[in-house]
Amino acid sequence: MIKISASLLAADFARLGEEVRLVEKAGCDMVHIDVMDGHFVPNITMGPMIVKAIRPHTGTFFDVHLMISEPERYAGAYIKAGADGITLHAESCGDHLREVVEEIKAQNVRVGCAISPDTPWTVLDPVLPLLDMVLVMTVYPGFGGQNFIEPTLQKVWALRRLYPELDIQVDGGLNEETVGEAVWAGANVIVMGTAFFGSKDPRELVKSIREMERR
Repeated sequence: MIKISASLLAADFARLGEEVRLVEKAGCDMVHIDVMDGHFVPNITMGPMIVKAIRPHTGTFFDVHLMISEPERYAGAYIKAGADGITLHAESCGDHLREVVEEIKAQNVRVGCAISPDTPWTVLDPVLPLLDMVLVMTVYPGFGGQNFIEPTLQKVWALRRLYPELDIQVDGGLNEETVGEAVWAGANVIVMGTAFFGSKDPRELVKSIREMERR
């Protein structure tokens, strides 16, 4: 089943409560919350207080993507604020990846691991059996509105063949044109930001993406 995660990075930050309600009404499975620290990536976004503030506005799954250094130091604060799932970057953990994944997983949330466009999927070998989801970045992390990097789908293809039941998420440059390529490669969790919040009919957009699974 295809799942849709709407990225708040493209939402109206002055109306976040209304925006997360829109995500729920449109039928999305997740609210994707991009956390950036200005160190791991060259941008700064949402802290735990934002997550806590919007949590009462929807019961939709909070899909928190930590694009930060030392994610183990801050994951707990996001979980306490209302995160249902935490996705950390393999590149930010180095040789301690398995230890960090185990530490976060022990806090009773779903755990994912992200890899940037230049990172081979094989860096995840030590933790793949522990993961609920792998996030293959289809743009370079740090900013929304970038163009889709098609060769990243080779990693999606390889992972899907080896792990047929794993949730494989793609994030970056996804719209009605590029989503089809991602789904064909094996992605089943689609992050949409600009395409979702810029859509004239978000509900119809979500419906059309779900129907791709039947084609």
